Amino acid sequence: MDDIARTEGSDHPLTPLSAEELAAVVAVIREDGGFGDAPIFHTVTLYEPHKRDVLGWSPGAALAREAFCILMVDGQTWEAVVSLDTASVTRREHKAGVQPGILLEEFVDCEKAVKADPAWQAALKKRGITDFDRAIVDPWSAGFYGDERWPDRRLARAYTWLRGSDDDVGYGRPVDGVHAVVDLERMAVLEVEDHGEVELPPLTGNYTADSVGPLRDDIKALEIVQPDGPSFHVDGQHVEWLGWSFRVGFTPREGLVLHQLAYNDQGRERPVMYRAALSEMVVPYGDPTPVHNRKNAFDVGEYGVGRLANTLTLGCDCLGTIHYFDVDQVTATGEVVHMNRVICLHEEDHGTLWKHTDWRTEHSEVRRSRRLVISFFATVGNYDYGFYWSLYQDGTVEMDIKLTGCLSVGAFPPDETPQYGTLVAPQLYAPIHQHFFNFRLDMTVDGVDNSVHEIDTVAAPHDAAVNPHLNAYHPVSTLIANERDGARQADPLAGRQWKIVNPSVTNALGQAVGYALVPGETVRPFAYPDAPVSRRAAFIHHPVWITAYDRDELFAAGDYINQNPADTGLTACARRQRNLDDTDIVLWHTVGHHHIPRPEDWPVMPVAHAGFTLRASGFFDSNPTMNVPPSASSHSRHAGCCNEPSST
Repeated sequence: MDDIARTEGSDHPLTPLSAEELAAVVAVIREDGGFGDAPIFHTVTLYEPHKRDVLGWSPGAALAREAFCILMVDGQTWEAVVSLDTASVTRREHKAGVQPGILLEEFVDCEKAVKADPAWQAALKKRGITDFDRAIVDPWSAGFYGDERWPDRRLARAYTWLRGSDDDVGYGRPVDGVHAVVDLERMAVLEVEDHGEVELPPLTGNYTADSVGPLRDDIKALEIVQPDGPSFHVDGQHVEWLGWSFRVGFTPREGLVLHQLAYNDQGRERPVMYRAALSEMVVPYGDPTPVHNRKNAFDVGEYGVGRLANTLTLGCDCLGTIHYFDVDQVTATGEVVHMNRVICLHEEDHGTLWKHTDWRTEHSEVRRSRRLVISFFATVGNYDYGFYWSLYQDGTVEMDIKLTGCLSVGAFPPDETPQYGTLVAPQLYAPIHQHFFNFRLDMTVDGVDNSVHEIDTVAAPHDAAVNPHLNAYHPVSTLIANERDGARQADPLAGRQWKIVNPSVTNALGQAVGYALVPGETVRPFAYPDAPVSRRAAFIHHPVWITAYDRDELFAAGDYINQNPADTGLTACARRQRNLDDTDIVLWHTVGHHHIPRPEDWPVMPVAHAGFTLRASGFFDSNPTMNVPPSASSHSRHAGCCNEPSST
């Protein structure tokens, strides 16, 4: 092939591959001849250059533009790197014994295969179900439990539900006890397990606006207006907003990626993070029964939240003055699909930024906080997850995970109480479970070379000489200098946080500039360390991991976790014992959300929140928002200015 022309907007090395570039990469793979006649395109995405090359790049300079591909060829997994500059495959590697994650096309074909299987049909007929069109079948990842009968096959475990109509959530009437083990490569049912009949729950769980009954009419309109337009500026994938700048990226596996997050401090561009993205997530269930004990979905590594991203709707998913980013991806057959409105960018009022009232003069000064939100939503079977990055005027970076959608439920006999879950509707229970999200935070606080200190607050000794009133306490900082010590535990009772500093740069007070990771919800996993899910997801046992930078180490549980018996990610990094002091480091943060279901979570659960905060800690010389002007709203019934005398 001729050289692949760079498309408009692809001049920056981190710009996602355009539709034209994706199509050209697919053509290179097909014409190469080394990947069979009909390779399955599992992943085609930008192969990001090394950090040092990007940071040294300037507009107009040459820098290799490459695509990274995962292909399935005759049941085998291959990786390939394609040069867009030479239109050729520059690297190929057979990845023996691994399985890439399950594709959306496999979801669809698996359901068809199961519903056509005589053994599955017989199991449903035994339960009095003959209308197979009303059944829905979801393939769950097979995992690895040490008792695999087909370890070399590409597998899924398929579960069945019976829906009443398109107005119900689809998961309200589980056909409990029936599981199909499916070979996804051949789309053949290998076995149908029948663990015994449980009566179908009576209700289906309607949730559409037309089916839930009269809608309330006392909610008045709330409009978000910006008559002068938004304060952000978008140029391709590059965004600037009130001192902040960053680039928007997207991958089929991770979804939204933020690149080169920096803050313009009085004319000086100061980097904070080079790359930030969801690395992995896993949802271990706490129910030991055959129906649920193998539900441990890795929604990033086994499915890919980017592939399952939603198209967003103005006024519903996003409110206000919105800028959307579209996404181009490649299907399993190599077709390029354009996904509209996948990423939402908008501003929000966030209450009080700072305030002080002088009680002597009755003069009050108050400033309102504003944040910039970059978000996307993904639907993974029954659950829906929103990932919201927020930037604040004071330099704060926040991740808010929004968990909603439909619980994974099971049928339960009448007049009995489940031990490992909660009844959420008649004869329907939701097992207790946890959600663990790991975020890879490639830090560059005022430069590439950083260090991480663990900060605990401790009480001074119970000693009359140093602590006469027994009230003294102070922070204690411990440097994490080597990867062997890089797996850290949370301690909310000690106010524990982790401070990322640049030892070579100081603020006006002579302190090393830094950012502090302040964890939000954390919880320990209740699966034992030797449980199958723990061996595969070791990252859930430590809220923080610190590693040395490696361009190709992106995933907390390793590159290929589907049907893998053990994680090959962060635990392998820790064994390398690389230096972490004053060097290029990556911070990995695991957020744990503990879900004891409740009836209020059915049929669709109100959003639950989990997340974390990165807070400037000595990064600035003083409060960087003192120059924010007072605000006044002409739309307020009692419009006024924010620096008027307070009333008494």
